[in-house]
Amino acid sequence: MRHLFEPGTDANAPTLLLLHGTGGTERDMLGLGRMISPGSSLLSVRGNVLENGMPRFFRRLAEGVFDIEDLIARTEELYGFLDEASAQHGFDRGNVVAVGYSNGANIAGSLLFHHANSLRGAILHHPMVPRRGVDIPSLSGVPVFIGAGTNDPICTRSESDELISLLEGAGATVTAHWEQAGHQLTRTEAQAAAEWFQASFGAGVGQ
Repeated sequence: MRHLFEPGTDANAPTLLLLHGTGGTERDMLGLGRMISPGSSLLSVRGNVLENGMPRFFRRLAEGVFDIEDLIARTEELYGFLDEASAQHGFDRGNVVAVGYSNGANIAGSLLFHHANSLRGAILHHPMVPRRGVDIPSLSGVPVFIGAGTNDPICTRSESDELISLLEGAGATVTAHWEQAGHQLTRTEAQAAAEWFQASFGAGVGQ
C-alpha cells in the first residue's frame, strides 16, 4: 500500500497508523499525528480504492452504505500490510495505535472488529459501525477514543452510541468526546484526542 513512514524519537511510544478520510492522501494526517504524539513513529497509509478519483480504504454502495465484501477484503489487506510494514521499517507490530478520520476511522474500526490484537488502541474521529451481527474478538485492555459530532449528518448520535456499546461489549475501554458540530474534525476534538493519548499511554510519551 502506498504510504509514508516517519521514524519517531521515542522508541517506547506507540507507532501511529494514520488513516485519512475520503479524498485524502498519506500526507493529510501527519500534522495530527505529530500533535497527538510528537515522539511516535508515523505510518501514514493511502487507501487503495478510488471513488470518482478520491482515495478511500474500501468501496461503498451509497452514502453510509458499505460494500461489506470489499470492506472485509480491504481490512485483510491492511492487516497484512501492517505485518509487512513492521518488518520493513522496524517498528513493534504489537505497539500500534490507529488514528483515523471518517473512512479511515471506519477501516480502523473494522480491524478491531475482525482481528484480535490488531491494534494496541485507536483514535476514531467520526466513525460508523463497520459491521453488524458479527462476533467481535476480545478487546480487553484496548483503549479507544471516539470523537463525534452531535449534529453529524453522516455519523448520527445513535450510530455513535451503537459503536460505543459494541466496543464496550467486547471489552474495550471507550472514551467518547462530543462536539457541537457536524462531520468535520475540529481542533478542540484533536486536542482532546491528544490529551487522551497522553493519559492512556503515559504522560511522558512523545515528549
